[in-house]
Amino acid sequence: MTLNRSAVPRLADTVAAELEKRILEGSLKPGDALPSERTLALDLGVSRPSLREAIQKLVLKGLLSTRHGAGTYVTDKLEAHFADPWQEMVKDHPMLHRDLLEFRQMLESQAAGLAAERATDLDIKRLDALYAKMELAYDGEDLAVSINADVAFHQAIAEAAHNVLIGHLTASLMRAIHGHVSTNLEHLHTRPQRWEQLRAQHRAIWQAIRERNPAKAEQAARAHIEFVRDSIEHNSKEEERRSSALRRSND
Repeated sequence: MTLNRSAVPRLADTVAAELEKRILEGSLKPGDALPSERTLALDLGVSRPSLREAIQKLVLKGLLSTRHGAGTYVTDKLEAHFADPWQEMVKDHPMLHRDLLEFRQMLESQAAGLAAERATDLDIKRLDALYAKMELAYDGEDLAVSINADVAFHQAIAEAAHNVLIGHLTASLMRAIHGHVSTNLEHLHTRPQRWEQLRAQHRAIWQAIRERNPAKAEQAARAHIEFVRDSIEHNSKEEERRSSALRRSND
């Protein structure tokens, strides 16, 4: 009997598939450096030559990038092609803001519902830590820290949904509207009552996921984005009135 060698997966292919899986699921994120060759080979239980070959396969796919003397890093290939053109379009066409928020509402409400249903104990532990970090940031005055903590919290929910596309689409969407998010949080930060409303909404999403209540989590996420949408529209009208008054004062 002749062995069909083509049916036997090569070790380098198996290793490449494992690394690719880690990138897809988000345990290896864009910008992350791979562990040292020795450490990663031990972790995967393979020889260093097989690991090198696997890494080269993913470099050719564009998922990894090797920097001479600096190691190997995960690229943003799975996110950049979605985010990059939309970042420019949002700047040039304000009408897209509402459409993006509508899409974000669909995506994040679904993610919250699935997270409440599927999150593991480790996911909940991570979500608890990021929620506590966000609360601490909201108590401070550094707006950049608050923005980063807010984005990290929402991304953790997306990843706890255990749907690869939801995880990567959420990361891409947050990249596309980062400036949008920053402007809105800056606006809310100057209004204590609305800032507290924002905090209460995040708390409601977090608690619903911890309670394993998908319907409640989905509704809380939907209400949160509705609040964000209303806040942005209110901010836009305020800015328009301010600009109008300034023009009249210069006449």
